Amino acid sequence: MKLFLREIDLPLRHAFTISQGTTTVQKNLLVELRGGGFTGYGEGASSHAYKKFTAPVMRADLEAARARIEAEQLDDPAALWDRLLPVLGHNRFALCALDEAAHDLWGKQRGAPVWKLWGLEQRGTPLSDYTIGIDPVEKMVAKMREFDGWPIYKIKLGTPDDLAIVRELRRHTDAIFRVDANCAWTVEQALALAPELKKFGVEFIEQPLRAGEWAGAKKLFAESALPIIADESCLVPEDVDRCAGHFHGINVKLTKAGGLTPARRMIRRARELGLQTMVGCMTESSVGISAIAQLLPLLDYVDMDGAVLIAQDIASGVRLEKGRAIFPNENGNGVQLLPEFK
Repeated sequence: MKLFLREIDLPLRHAFTISQGTTTVQKNLLVELRGGGFTGYGEGASSHAYKKFTAPVMRADLEAARARIEAEQLDDPAALWDRLLPVLGHNRFALCALDEAAHDLWGKQRGAPVWKLWGLEQRGTPLSDYTIGIDPVEKMVAKMREFDGWPIYKIKLGTPDDLAIVRELRRHTDAIFRVDANCAWTVEQALALAPELKKFGVEFIEQPLRAGEWAGAKKLFAESALPIIADESCLVPEDVDRCAGHFHGINVKLTKAGGLTPARRMIRRARELGLQTMVGCMTESSVGISAIAQLLPLLDYVDMDGAVLIAQDIASGVRLEKGRAIFPNENGNGVQLLPEFK
């Protein structure tokens, strides 16, 4: 295999604000693995919350492992991931991009989509939400109207006016709501807000507390009027067991976990523990989103709207039509770079 790396800038359609910061241009890393006449693509997404994993750092860590990576044989992506974990486990963001590219290449070499090679069927899969970042409420309403007709909206919260925001948005749609506080609430706030949010058709609350507040999470699990889904509290496979009895479900992020390989393991273990399963995106192009789509048959919920949030995509692949995933007639993860980005 040959490894190719490229830093990419993805301007956003709107400035995207969560409780931890604002992004206008998403800076990611594109990974290409070439072998046997095919190219597989993967993406590592930077994040406000994980500042040390920037695109240049991801690139540097993959460059340092280049000789080891290019000496490998792509027999099975999961086996490759296990062999490379000792080399890249300190940077799961870079490992994610490599693992996505390995799966895409593996499927293309074998002439089938990844989900089919896993023995899955794309029937009855969950619809994706569309995420509305924090803004003055009139702008949040405008962003929702821009994507009118979506079945589910995910609302970023963590402001002094959270309930008022949800109340105003509810005036403009009958869609399902989900809310994500990104660690911004206290236990008392979450317990007070949950029954009120439930009245406005909110389905669940994602990560209301800081990641280390396990005692508070246990109290919410027992007393909250709405289900609580872990995000920042469940980053890697080792975190899943602890979430049982503290959360009703987990939201797996491929970038944080290290790719499709650990994500499948986390989902499998969550099912064994009776936890609901969700996969969420960072802000990614269709490269990262198409990787997420391979997991859809395994999920209760999905948040894969990253490519909808950017102003200019770099690739074709799995796309969304009002929340429904539309798969291309392509193998692997279904990714092809657009001509202007080749």
